[in-house]
Amino acid sequence: MIENDRKGIEDLHKLNVWRRYQSTLAFILYAVTKKLFPTSRLRIDHSIGSGLYCVLGRKLTRNDLKKIDVEMKKLIEENIPIQKAVRSKSEAIHLFKCFDLDDKIMLLKNIQVKNIMLYTLLDFYNIYAVPPFASTGKAPLFYLENFPPGFVLVCPTWHDLSRLPTFIPQPRLAKIFNEYGEWVRILGISDVGELNYAIKHGGGPEIVKVSEALHEKKIVYIADRITRERKKLVLIAGPSSAGKTTFTKRLAIQLLVNGLSPLVISVDSYFLPHSKTPTDKYGRLDFESIKAVDIRLLNRDLLKIINGKKVVVPKFNFLTGRRNKGNTVFLPEDGVVLLEGIHGLNEKLTYKIPKFLKFKIYISALTQLNIDDHNRISTTDTRMMRRIVRDTHFRGYKVQGVLNQWSSVRVGEERNIYPFQNEADEMFNSALVYEPSVLKKFCEPLLKRVKEKNSEFEEAQRLLDFFELFYELDKRDVPSNSILREFIGSSSFVY
Repeated sequence: MIENDRKGIEDLHKLNVWRRYQSTLAFILYAVTKKLFPTSRLRIDHSIGSGLYCVLGRKLTRNDLKKIDVEMKKLIEENIPIQKAVRSKSEAIHLFKCFDLDDKIMLLKNIQVKNIMLYTLLDFYNIYAVPPFASTGKAPLFYLENFPPGFVLVCPTWHDLSRLPTFIPQPRLAKIFNEYGEWVRILGISDVGELNYAIKHGGGPEIVKVSEALHEKKIVYIADRITRERKKLVLIAGPSSAGKTTFTKRLAIQLLVNGLSPLVISVDSYFLPHSKTPTDKYGRLDFESIKAVDIRLLNRDLLKIINGKKVVVPKFNFLTGRRNKGNTVFLPEDGVVLLEGIHGLNEKLTYKIPKFLKFKIYISALTQLNIDDHNRISTTDTRMMRRIVRDTHFRGYKVQGVLNQWSSVRVGEERNIYPFQNEADEMFNSALVYEPSVLKKFCEPLLKRVKEKNSEFEEAQRLLDFFELFYELDKRDVPSNSILREFIGSSSFVY
């Protein structure tokens, strides 16, 4: 256990160094683009393919990208200091007005802090949620990949800062980010400053209602497609705290509306007994491995169910580590099976089921809300905040344990889920633009329990600094069928 905890702490530290690496490269990119294209507006939108997707507000040629690349490498080679200084909010706003940085002015006018840490590179000022390194030479590795209408700044992965990964385009993931970008345009909110301004002026409840309506509209669209294409097995997969369970229940309701009879089954029911469960390199039972699932039994039962036969679905007991008899299920002629589990996109899980009968859905909280143009909100941070609330309130965990385990959760996702994203027939973005404002009230007291002597203190402080940027939004405005209710409680669904 001590060895596992030490590994978790080491990985947390590596994640934070990696975040600083990204901030440093982002600052270098900003300085270079302002130098080369003074009237341009750089925006770092989201992560994709081991990199950061960026737009410059103008059409870029490959020659433009090459110029940016050369200038960035020059700044890195010169190892120029990145200076920092605390300024009052009014001083910072004045400086940003000189550079026409309206996004930062909006943020500073709508956060409840008095002083700001400003970073300077050459003659350019910026603010960063995660501080950059002290000099440009500490982030030497990157490359730029053309990805119209923008480009991708490819960085090393958090596992190994000494190597650059190969960029793998993910057009379906890009499409879902673009869809969510349209959602934030409908809401009129793309940055934290705009969100805080709306909450401050009484617009919070409307933001919640429109955000939830956009979720429902997408679920209806997916249900209609499943109905139209006459699928019999719907596979729902996604990383931890994506909201798979609530999504599945809401999808089932829309399929009922379409005249179908949904049958929900969890892959977890088909776990092998603990005596046959594989272990990871630290000797822990590895429930995230596909080898932890009794694939033969699952496929045998699915074939019987799809063919209209009665089947006793097992129920896995996590306390005893054994399967017990569960409910007897039967799928009518108008029925459709909804199978929820992290391996749903992996064809090995349901190898005996003909492909034409299957419909695969990938669900994740792909955050599109930014702090400002140069500070994005990580999609993994959104899920971690959800997990902190759920696991401490409903699963008996301490916040230190949740933070400690997060890196191992990410490793499992990178191995078992992300490689299969593009196998999905549809993707659903479970992120809600307003959720950090609701989660703030839940998370802050928990994170403040982490003392300076605790190894998780640095990570807890990072998240506390993050929540300091948000105005609170009352949980009573969140509808009872919201995906967010899966984590904060009082859901109308039974889990």
